[in-house]
Amino acid sequence: MEMISKSAKETVDIGYRLGKILPPDSVIALNGELAAGKTMFTKGIGQALNIKEVINSPTFTILKIYEGDMTLYHIDAYRLYENPYDLGFEEYTEAGGIMVIEWYDYIKDQLDVDHLSVDIKYIDEDTRSLCFKAHGKKYEEILKELEKC
Repeated sequence: MEMISKSAKETVDIGYRLGKILPPDSVIALNGELAAGKTMFTKGIGQALNIKEVINSPTFTILKIYEGDMTLYHIDAYRLYENPYDLGFEEYTEAGGIMVIEWYDYIKDQLDVDHLSVDIKYIDEDTRSLCFKAHGKKYEEILKELEKC
């Protein structure tokens, strides 16, 4: 499934719509070029979860945890490809919250779980293509629900 965003606000809004329908223990795998909108998308999910903190990129901390209606585990895997090791992120996949992983492709061999992937691509300065793909039955159902939103 593909959605087109014509602004950063629309990217946040798409993340919000997804965040409203995500059940506990969901894993969202984000990929896209630097500054494509991965963190903006995550901000939308955070808004849907009523997180009051400012959500920003966890680039240097690798993991940020935000509390709201559900816990949001925000992971940036960009630097992890250079140092593959037991990440220990598996514990968060069943912790009752939502895990959003930016640059998921860098760790997909180390964290092989069902998930919803979102590939964000530049179309022009303001416009992005968000391509959603379900990996597992649970995420097929989530995508069907998102299409209705």
